[in-house]
Amino acid sequence: MTSLTPIASSETYDLLIIGGGINGAGVARDAAGRGLKVALCEQNDFAGATSSASTKLIHGGLRYLEYYEFRLVAEALAEREHLLNIAPHIAWPLRFVMPHVKGLRPRWMIRLGLWMYDHIGGRITLPHSQSIGLDRMGAPSGLRADITRGFAYSDAWVDDARLVILNLQSAQEHGADIFARTRLAGAKRNNGVWQCELENSISGARQSVTARAIVNTAGPWVAKMDQLLNPSSQGSKHAAVKLVRGSHIIVPRLFEGEHAYILQNDDKRIVFMIPYEDKFTLIGTTDVPQENMDNGAKISTEEEAYLLRAVNQYLAKPIGNADIVWRYAGVRPLFDDESDNPSAVTRDYTLVLQDAENTPCVSVYGGKITTYRRLAESVLEKLAPWTKTRRGSWSNQEALPGGKFKRADRAQELDYLKKKYAQLDTHFLTRLFGRHGRNAHVILKEAQTPAELGLDFGGGLVQREVDYLITHEWAYQPDDVLWRRTKCGLHMTEQQRAEFSVWFNERCARRS
Repeated sequence: MTSLTPIASSETYDLLIIGGGINGAGVARDAAGRGLKVALCEQNDFAGATSSASTKLIHGGLRYLEYYEFRLVAEALAEREHLLNIAPHIAWPLRFVMPHVKGLRPRWMIRLGLWMYDHIGGRITLPHSQSIGLDRMGAPSGLRADITRGFAYSDAWVDDARLVILNLQSAQEHGADIFARTRLAGAKRNNGVWQCELENSISGARQSVTARAIVNTAGPWVAKMDQLLNPSSQGSKHAAVKLVRGSHIIVPRLFEGEHAYILQNDDKRIVFMIPYEDKFTLIGTTDVPQENMDNGAKISTEEEAYLLRAVNQYLAKPIGNADIVWRYAGVRPLFDDESDNPSAVTRDYTLVLQDAENTPCVSVYGGKITTYRRLAESVLEKLAPWTKTRRGSWSNQEALPGGKFKRADRAQELDYLKKKYAQLDTHFLTRLFGRHGRNAHVILKEAQTPAELGLDFGGGLVQREVDYLITHEWAYQPDDVLWRRTKCGLHMTEQQRAEFSVWFNERCARRS
């Protein structure tokens, strides 16, 4: 499963997918599971851009109701149920508390919105919303003493980057060829197929492949890739993308309890405060236009100030820049609906089909992590005239790797892991299970003592897991491990991260 395996097959693929974020991973899994011959290439690391820089939520998007996005919210709420069932190890329910303050949205509006949120998604298994007293939550709220009332409702949390990896693993198990650090160098239509050149981003080696159809899930680069694939389509035939940056900051834990806060801001936006990695609080997000991706996505000082100001209006003990322990930003590739307000641009997805010479290409604009699975089904529906599948929709029935247990049995599964490895630290095992589920047993194997886990890099990261990530999860650079496959980098000192990077690079050099 190494990321740099050469492409061995000379057979024509049914689908070549460009881009290894959540949408590409979802399409690859769904298509491969239907019996199609699938290849996916990603020029950098999987989930290396937007898909590892989200707010980590599986949610309908309560605020989208204000923009009349009823179909999107209903679909997302239905998908929330599916994801909680197929990924119970990396996703779980999360209760949200919205403090009520005068001068913002009135109570009747919030109650109406929450009532709709409880009912428009079909069969919902999570608890419904309710009005609550913040002084009766059983622990200090962390909020100003004069904020005493609010509302509570249900959504869910997910490890976004791991969701991508697990979908790719599942796709591979169903026969897909997955190529990390491999970019599309060129493509042209020829006699009813795509003739493509793939280039290894590390070695520069090139190889030709053919495909009957292409799916462009290049994220922030989707419009650029669309134009490369369809150069003869000019003007109105090309969809436009609006790049909107969402930034986050991470600070030491601000409040007790396992709930999250959704805070109304005076600009009518909302900001989340979410328990994160046990010891921290994740604060986000922003909606800021981004001109291009030439220098990647980076949070600005203005965005940091915005997020601090938004939460400090509520906190009993205000925080400042010195409290920020980490920060990250991602760029949402939204379909340009010509809205002047970045917050109002639709989060729904748009599929653009180009079918010159009966050689289709579908480009994916927009989308949310929550609806990635349904988006993948929509892509295959769009391509149905050109593909012959062995079965229909299936991806909401089969658990992702490591998650083949019922959501209600999560605690029981974790208890079994702790009993089996009784000499290992329970906190370490809890976090390992939260990344790998039942595959934690595959990683630990016969190890019963800390010494048998190999080197301890700090922050809960050990050699045995790193070896697994290299062998089975396409990890090729230190950051792949520290910030995407795991979040252990957040728990490590700068020196520990540096020492791990030296070891990791030497390890990979020996491998090659």
